[in-house]
Amino acid sequence: MPSLIVKLYSSFFKYHQKTLLQSLSKTHKSDPFGVTSRPQDSIVAGNPVFTDGVATKDIHLDPFSSLSLRIFLPETALSSSLDTSIKPELSPYGGYSPPPGKFQRKLPVMLQFHGGGFVSGSNESVGNDAFCRRIAKMCDVIVVAVGYRLAPESRYPAAFEDGITVLNWVAKQANLSECRRLGVQRRIFDSFGASMVEPWLAAHGDPSRCVLLGASSGANIADYVARKAVEAGKLFDPVKVVAQVLMYPFFIGTIPPMHSEVNQANSYIYDKTMCKLAWKLFLPENEFDLDHPAANPLLREKLPPPKHMIPTLIVVAENDCMRDRAIAYSEELRKVNVDAPLLEYKDTVHEFATLDALLQTQQAKVCAEDISLWVKKYISLRGHEFSY
Repeated sequence: MPSLIVKLYSSFFKYHQKTLLQSLSKTHKSDPFGVTSRPQDSIVAGNPVFTDGVATKDIHLDPFSSLSLRIFLPETALSSSLDTSIKPELSPYGGYSPPPGKFQRKLPVMLQFHGGGFVSGSNESVGNDAFCRRIAKMCDVIVVAVGYRLAPESRYPAAFEDGITVLNWVAKQANLSECRRLGVQRRIFDSFGASMVEPWLAAHGDPSRCVLLGASSGANIADYVARKAVEAGKLFDPVKVVAQVLMYPFFIGTIPPMHSEVNQANSYIYDKTMCKLAWKLFLPENEFDLDHPAANPLLREKLPPPKHMIPTLIVVAENDCMRDRAIAYSEELRKVNVDAPLLEYKDTVHEFATLDALLQTQQAKVCAEDISLWVKKYISLRGHEFSY
């Protein structure tokens, strides 16, 4: 069973989340521009200096919506066995600036989607910032945390479309960076494209090793983006999605019935009633269905061809009403020969490895280590020398 502290925190969290869901169901208004955080979210500012081994910066991606990004760059990008003399250089405003003409270590790019039942949470929240810093250092990757539009102001498919927009943006950055390197169409590029190049990704990002990671509702978005990337084939080149991590995905449904959805209907953090209300706020009013493709991955017609689906690591918590559906999804993927291992953590609750108050628990730390071990199997440049 979870510890007393976790139980108390769960009660506190559920009370405030239920209050938020009920308030949104009464007062919400449609807003195409959208919001990416709530007033009650504790936000931490970006820090472009390597004060704790990771520098961060925020980008407002789309002038027509609130979609935003926070980039996490680990300090390991500035050194390698080939050149240990490289030191961080600071721009006039005090942030890291890639030194021109020097060797730049290329790191994989991980797109991260936060949780919150599609209605709350933020890529800039204290908990998400700390989690992304941990993953950036452990996996040795550039983490791009996506601030997608929240419901009910922006209902389905807004958050899913934001995920695709970000994947397109990463591909565009890679192409612009290559144009700059080769000096292709210099006049046109200098007058338009140069100002659009994100220097951290241009200097250090390797889009051919792209990983998706989503927590809770963010896992649903990650899985959607993975499927669209598979369907698109080479349309996202040079971006190649090589793996994804789904942490306690926000799956629900009635087909087939799941034991945990009955036996743990009143589970910690998110119970079944709260899940239904969150989905009611996220899906369009005329499309509300717990077996909607965005909610239930177990519908046969939703599974991709066996040879196409990318490797998928699924993390589940023992005391979570959504546990069994995630396990069933992992089993379905393995049936079609997808590398889809399952990690279940005892005495844990939904979002045990990503909520701010639970990040320092032993299970949260072990989970991050396990994820990094598996991810390195697919992002290693020298072959899959890491195994799980």
